[in-house]
Amino acid sequence: MIRICLALAICAMGLSAQAQGRDLSALARVEMAQTRIDDISGGLRVRLGLSQGVPFRVFTLDEPARLVLDFREVDWRGADPALIDWADGARAVRMGTFRPGWSRMVVDLGGPFAVRTTEAKTDTASGKVVIEVILREVSEEAFAAAAGAAPLPGWEVDQPGLPAVKKARQTGEEKLLVVLDPGHGGIDPGAEADGDNEKTLMLRFALELRDHLLRAGGFDVALTREEDKFVSLERRVAIAHELGADVFLSLHADALSEGRATGATVYTLSDSASDEASAALAERHNRANILAGVDLTESDDVVADVLMDLARMETQPRADQLAQAIRLGIKEQGLPLNSRPLRSAGFSVLKSPDIPSILIELGFLSSQSDLEHLRDPEWRATMAAGIRDALQAWRIADAAAAKLVRQ
Repeated sequence: MIRICLALAICAMGLSAQAQGRDLSALARVEMAQTRIDDISGGLRVRLGLSQGVPFRVFTLDEPARLVLDFREVDWRGADPALIDWADGARAVRMGTFRPGWSRMVVDLGGPFAVRTTEAKTDTASGKVVIEVILREVSEEAFAAAAGAAPLPGWEVDQPGLPAVKKARQTGEEKLLVVLDPGHGGIDPGAEADGDNEKTLMLRFALELRDHLLRAGGFDVALTREEDKFVSLERRVAIAHELGADVFLSLHADALSEGRATGATVYTLSDSASDEASAALAERHNRANILAGVDLTESDDVVADVLMDLARMETQPRADQLAQAIRLGIKEQGLPLNSRPLRSAGFSVLKSPDIPSILIELGFLSSQSDLEHLRDPEWRATMAAGIRDALQAWRIADAAAAKLVRQ
């Protein structure tokens, strides 16, 4: 069996002749009439219609079983996953931006289906393309052996424009560099409710919070994303390190299917969650990469773990104090806090050993009042002011503590 089915296809058969008299510079669009997933004897057939040919690759991933199609690049507007999935062997379909210049379609498989054939059929008259992937049911062992993404030229290139900087602990003498991390993005919408989703709400708030901090003075601010694109959890932390961040704030607004949680909650890192709800929340956040088709394999060796633990011995108390300051800043603005506003859990995005990092759940989309607050520009401005005041107060206290450490 072929270990990985890699289809890096330009779909260029006759393309140069077809291009005459037709503009192919726009992004490829999904042709819904040619797009669907069907059960076939012993497997699945996935068809995706595109308005023009683009380079693409196809592969599978395990735990859970997924089919992944990467493209350069597709405009997903108008594509409705609910109208694509007609197969019992497919559980869900997601589409969106994965990284700059690349788009991704992920099909959650109902069992171990391996890619048998991949074909791109081009209509010579219109230039439209139908990509057809045939999957056959295989054993769990065979599926696991075949899963994985082969290298794609240009895929491994890091995002540019982020200088590597190593900065000492802040002492209050320089501007505080704050990295804001709007949760989710691209193919991963986060929580959704009543026509809104977490990725859009958090990006809007992060941009507004950045403006509040810059107007206040004393802050430099960077975002892990400034548009609707997917950024892996590891990359979010890496951006903070490359910029030499003093503080890392991850912004979220989740939804809970059980209970009536409402109000803001501030999270710090811990090996064990402070409660069951926090544990479940951390698990959902940490699965963002899996949902987007990225495999996360922890490979830290014993020495690296020890060194990081030593670094966290200084950083974690600073993060705890930052969480306390954020809680107080929100409270002093008269904004609603959760009944247990300070919690902890094993969020992957908070695992930087040398940067005080916290995660702020601004509210819950499962709460109608919280959702209305996040939609309200005046409420968002008040929340941004509370976080700004908290960062200013924490900066002074943290700088004073740094002087004591040096003495």
